[in-house]
Amino acid sequence: MKIILVGCGKVGTALARQLSEEGHNVTIIDTNKARVEHISESYDVMGITGNGSSITAIKNGKVIDTSMGLTPLDGFMMGTRTGTLDPSVVTFIAEKENLTPAQLSDLFNKKSGLLGISGISSDDRDICKAEDEGDERAHLAHEMLVYQIQKFIGSYVAALNGVDAIVFTAGLGENQDTLRERICTNMEYLGIKFDHEANKGVRGKEKKISAPDSKVAVYIVPTNEELVIARDTKAIVEKL
Repeated sequence: MKIILVGCGKVGTALARQLSEEGHNVTIIDTNKARVEHISESYDVMGITGNGSSITAIKNGKVIDTSMGLTPLDGFMMGTRTGTLDPSVVTFIAEKENLTPAQLSDLFNKKSGLLGISGISSDDRDICKAEDEGDERAHLAHEMLVYQIQKFIGSYVAALNGVDAIVFTAGLGENQDTLRERICTNMEYLGIKFDHEANKGVRGKEKKISAPDSKVAVYIVPTNEELVIARDTKAIVEKL
């Protein structure tokens, strides 16, 4: 049986080893090839690029909308992805730069986003450092990112007819206190009272970062995507 594990890490590696020992043909795909280079040669390893981010609107426990579309390219600007584009931009750039569809895909998915705007890196830690040192393009990249995220939040609040809580999770959401502060500071119209002290310096910890009297609660909730993927994969495989 051929099985593909996406988002490997330590848990995925252990699951891959177990499945392989059971005689399955396992392929491991991970966004960070360095994390899977130590894996035995008996596994296929594929590195994929692009720091994916999305916003999801959840009502009564069910997802009613998400910022990603047919592919992860849609939505707001990411590490190397453009986010939502006017479709005419695609044909305009193709004609102006004489690019093939494959070259356009590479440009939009691997050379744009925070990397393209900042000209520094797709890693937000590098961009934060550069912005602190006064780099204007790094500052612009963050300003654009915050603006786009706020627009998506606003549109989803409209779709939900109000919101009870905003939750920051995963890479940027869990670890970048300045990004969380920038996003929430300009959302007072929703009734958010942001607790700047509670937010300061928090990384990867579950915590409420809104004031007690805030009409909309704001939380940091760490996620373990690798464990979820591993559990879902195991459940699917057991049914085959």
